[in-house]
Amino acid sequence: MSRPVREVSRSVVYSTFALSLVGLGISGYLTFTHFEGTKFLACSTTGLLNCSTVTTSPQSYVFGAPVAVIGLVGYAVIVALNSPWAWRSTHYAIHLARVAVITGSMIFVLWLVAAELLYIDHICEWCSGVHAVTFVLFVILARVAPRQLGWNSAAHETAAL
Repeated sequence: MSRPVREVSRSVVYSTFALSLVGLGISGYLTFTHFEGTKFLACSTTGLLNCSTVTTSPQSYVFGAPVAVIGLVGYAVIVALNSPWAWRSTHYAIHLARVAVITGSMIFVLWLVAAELLYIDHICEWCSGVHAVTFVLFVILARVAPRQLGWNSAAHETAAL
């Protein structure tokens, strides 16, 4: 038996899709600079803000995979899950996957920010852009997912008894 999925506003659909495309674009740029060299990084190289130091640090790899590539693949999935077509889907699993992927992405972002601040001692502006987009998507989805997926209806039914 399939679980019902409630519709969300058009503003949620289009804003999450647009934000996902921004995240994909920045992730694509970071992946390009990872493979083509830091000479293509358009950012500060002095002081606390230093993309080159961050993107070439040991923490720029997770289990041997470049973080930039992980971000690019992750955002390709997020774009698909936040596309208007996915939002219109009646398949509960797609909407559940959207929440799971953005939650996992937010946890990964928290680890990356901690690595920048605690180990690398530098912050990458482009990476921060991806982090900010991920955070905004997480907040939007945290607000709409409980109603959309029917998670809060059980609490209302119990309270009514």
